[in-house]
Amino acid sequence: MQIYWTKINKIIEEAPEIKTYMLDCPEGFTWEEGSHTHFALEGFNAGDKPNRSLIRHMSITTLPYENSIGITTRIREQCSEFKTLLQNLEVGNEVAIFKTHSNVPLKREDKNVYLLSSGVGLATFRPLVLDYFERGNNVNQMHSLNIDSSKDFLFTHIFESVPDKKFTSQFVDNRKDYYQEVRNLATDKNGLFYVVGSDEFLMQNIEVLNEQGINSEQIMLDKHEQERPAFLSLDLSI
Repeated sequence: MQIYWTKINKIIEEAPEIKTYMLDCPEGFTWEEGSHTHFALEGFNAGDKPNRSLIRHMSITTLPYENSIGITTRIREQCSEFKTLLQNLEVGNEVAIFKTHSNVPLKREDKNVYLLSSGVGLATFRPLVLDYFERGNNVNQMHSLNIDSSKDFLFTHIFESVPDKKFTSQFVDNRKDYYQEVRNLATDKNGLFYVVGSDEFLMQNIEVLNEQGINSEQIMLDKHEQERPAFLSLDLSI
């Protein structure tokens, strides 16, 4: 396993409690849209075994052409040891990234693509939208639906409807409106539905999609292949 040590080059305040850490691109480090990585703080590998409290599984919110690795995360006032240490980091500090992989690359199957997310989960979809804008081939159209009760919606300069690109974006701040819109989108029985958020959010979305006749093969989750069956079982009960 190769560990890439790199430096923070910029810290962006996206919204209250949400920051993006921009990292230098280490030589030889590559990734694609929808990628996640293991993001670790200094000292995580100082002992005989990795200190897992200093490691988090994070989505990469940028694409390679942006020449920075973006990590967007929510840091609440009451937070974990990891988030406390992260919040105190500054430009120039070093962090490590390793085990990078994409569970949700953009499928180009001449279908409509629907991106369903909660809160900061939208960050996972940012590179998919940018990739679609750059290369729209074999995707009929794309629609993003995000729920965030704080109303501090992320990346609104990217997640805005662009009719010429066949891209539409929608933000809602309550569950009732959100799930009604999911049901509306699921009238497209051939669409591809990407879902990112908490495990509970994933299961609730899968349940609604299944009720509308959307099958498991049409639902993309930011989970390893071996984790998918636990979420996509037809016997889901919330």
